[in-house]
Amino acid sequence: MMDPTTDNAGYTGDAGTARASLEDLRAEIAKAVVGQDPAVTGLVVALLCRGHVLLEGVPGVAKTLLVRALASALEIETKRVQFTPDLMPSDITGSLVYDARTAEFSFQPGPVFTNLLLADEINRTPPKTQSSLLEAMEERQVTVDGTPRPLPEPFLVAATQNPVEYEGTYPLPEAQLDRFLLKLTVPLPSRQDEIDVITRHAAGFNPRDLRAAGVRPVAGPADLEAARAAVAKTTVSPEIAAYVVDICRATRESPSLTLGVSPRGATALLSTARAWAWLTGRDYVTPDDVKALALPTLRHRIQLRPEAEMEGVTADSVINAILTHVPVPR
Repeated sequence: MMDPTTDNAGYTGDAGTARASLEDLRAEIAKAVVGQDPAVTGLVVALLCRGHVLLEGVPGVAKTLLVRALASALEIETKRVQFTPDLMPSDITGSLVYDARTAEFSFQPGPVFTNLLLADEINRTPPKTQSSLLEAMEERQVTVDGTPRPLPEPFLVAATQNPVEYEGTYPLPEAQLDRFLLKLTVPLPSRQDEIDVITRHAAGFNPRDLRAAGVRPVAGPADLEAARAAVAKTTVSPEIAAYVVDICRATRESPSLTLGVSPRGATALLSTARAWAWLTGRDYVTPDDVKALALPTLRHRIQLRPEAEMEGVTADSVINAILTHVPVPR
């Protein structure tokens, strides 16, 4: 266990309290977002793994509110970029600006210089602008005019996209999809959850004022660092490592797919399973942890054959079938 530390907000960085703080984080987000517990958990897992998240759902299911609530409960800086067809790479990364007073160029940071970047409707901007995020997501830095500039820590990109609207969109290429640790689906709420949403709004809930809704900071960056250190010590047996590899190799042999999961995807699945194991109170990974994170970690890393897609096969159904057939270690 790492030594306790304290950040500027007064949160302890003790690994013994970090898990409880992150549990409180999930509960705090629930004050603003109803019925999206899997997506909330996915965002917490991504933070623990230093990964990025692609949120997919129809308009109006609280994708943006979910990210804003996370930032408020964790007390980190967040910025939002609305991706549009005319958005330029420099609008995200920043650019050199000429200062007439000094007769020199100075760097003006873009919105990517934050802790939590909400890339809203990322598939509405052309590939050139989409790719401007690649270096930031992979290297956690931005290079402008040959000078690398590190991004703050923690750093998470939460991108949203609409799965039902294709006109005027630019689907993310496989290389960029693979940079996202998780692809989380944000479904329409159940009937009771929707009643709860309507009731909250009738009582005066304002999604633009999360403090008035009672969302308060319950964890800090030091808690997050302590949690990451604890996750890194979570035990992975050789049998579990082999199980992860067998699942990913099975996707490469599936007759329904033209593209299976790469070794980077296998590494991602192991990382998310470790984070989930630690969140649930264990210091070792089980096959159930791997199964729990297989869909969000792998669904965007495979590509269906056109004929399979026409027959109604989905990425999730292929992964579920593989999980059924790959032998589980005892």
